[in-house]
Formats: sequence, C-alpha cells, structure tokens
Amino acid sequence: MGRIVHFEIHVEHMERAKRFYGEVFGWTFEDWSEYAGMPYFGAVTGTDKEPGINGALMQRQSPPPEPNQALNGYACTLGVEDYDSIEAKILELGGKVALPKYALPGMAWQGYYTDTEGNIFGIHQPDKNAK
Repeated sequence: MGRIVHFEIHVEHMERAKRFYGEVFGWTFEDWSEYAGMPYFGAVTGTDKEPGINGALMQRQSPPPEPNQALNGYACTLGVEDYDSIEAKILELGGKVALPKYALPGMAWQGYYTDTEGNIFGIHQPDKNAK
C-alpha cells in the first residue's frame, strides 16, 4: 500500500520558514542537512500517540511558484482545534489567505493559506455544527 509517510516543504528562507511553522503549529526541527547535502530540517509535527506524519523543510532548488498559478504538487491540510486563533497566527507571521474559511456542512471548517515561502497549505477544524 502506498501510504504517505513523509512530506517536504520547499523553502527559500529556512529560518523564516522554521519560525512560521514552529510558532503557528508548534513544530520542532532537527538538522538533517549533513545527510541531505543541503539545508534540510526534519519537522516533528506531533507525538507518536497522535495520527499524522512528520516531514521536513528543504532548501528550494528553483524559483518559487508564481502567485495564483495552478497547484503543482500536494497541498497538505493540518488539523487544528481553534481555526480562528490559528488563522490569526498565520497572518501575524506573514502568511496570506489563499481561500477564505468556509464550512464543510456538518463536518468542519476549512481554508487555505500561503506560507512565507509561497507554498499553499490548508487548515481544518472538525465541527459537526459547521454550516
């Protein structure tokens, strides 16, 4: 079975990206640059007791995507407990709204953002009362 076991987020400014993901989502980072042969920081996204995967921030190897171009890759969506407070942190730390918060009726609140490196990601707060 082809289950996703790792992700990589391509970044231009490593310290800025580490600050963004660390402060918004509480991720911690481990320097794996020696193994990768480039700036590469493993991202620990939660404990082993929670469902989910870990990944990495890796140095971008080409120009970032142009604004408003079609997504060429995967958009990761992160589960959150308080959508509005996470959105406020995203915006405070330099992220931008890509697709505003909307209801998945009877299921959750969802929205998409652009990080400080031009990458799209989603946030998702389960809420059976969403409408």
